[in-house]
Amino acid sequence: MPNKVKCGLIQMSLKGDTSMSPDLIRDKMLEAHLPLIDEAASKGVQVLCFQEVFTQPYFCSSQDSKWYDAAERIPDGYTTKLMQEYAKKHRMVIVVPIYEEAMPGVFYNTAAVIDADGSYLGKYRKNHIPDTVPGFWEKLYFKPGNSGYPVFDTAYCKLGVYICYDRHFPEGWRALALNGAEYIVNPSATVKGKSRYLWGLEQPASAAANAVFIGAINRVGREAPWDDRMGEFYGSSYIVNPMGQIEAQATEDEDELLIHEIDLDMIREVRKGWQFFRDRRPDTYDELVDY
Repeated sequence: MPNKVKCGLIQMSLKGDTSMSPDLIRDKMLEAHLPLIDEAASKGVQVLCFQEVFTQPYFCSSQDSKWYDAAERIPDGYTTKLMQEYAKKHRMVIVVPIYEEAMPGVFYNTAAVIDADGSYLGKYRKNHIPDTVPGFWEKLYFKPGNSGYPVFDTAYCKLGVYICYDRHFPEGWRALALNGAEYIVNPSATVKGKSRYLWGLEQPASAAANAVFIGAINRVGREAPWDDRMGEFYGSSYIVNPMGQIEAQATEDEDELLIHEIDLDMIREVRKGWQFFRDRRPDTYDELVDY
């Protein structure tokens, strides 16, 4: 039987502006996403993913304690519960990247994974937290993840999650693939600059190195204070196959639901030809974790 999965990615600009309260922005972002979720269902999407911290702006470009109020509990918070309802309604796996409050004063950049029956499967917490140049004050808001590299056995595929800055670290891609992931989503919020070149390079290289499918999601538009600094988010969300070939890609500047069907049988066929897992030498890699 064909082993195909119809995947959807939603990229979106901020609704409202950063002067609004986190609750109001969340409501506006959810209001904008819900019709696209319904549209995805009407077109047969089985696995759907949103952009990084999809209910909020990329608030790490500022240092403002009000954004702590944007965090929600997982799985008991409003957004996760709402997405469970939609997942069950549409028989759709949904990856829900939001700002998580684990306990008072402890926050993570997290993605909840919901199965097609609406059940909560678990979460991935972003492992690599940047604090490199002005505008990337993520360490102010996020604690490094402690969830490892889980792979979720969903109704349609074995699914992994790797969030934004994580993508620069090949170790996590490999860990997810070795843990059995067939399709890995990388919800992101990334603006023009050096990132723009790497966007078309890193995920295809990682897909080829690990013979998996990857869905890369970015937001679009301008958000203060980015509009006064590095510019705009450039969208260009895409799905890349185990050969490193981009099979479908969204626009750079439009809200968009990207839909594409992937053939999971391609993973086995590619791995028959490129025996990277067979030829690995983990016995020689000890020094990689000594620094």
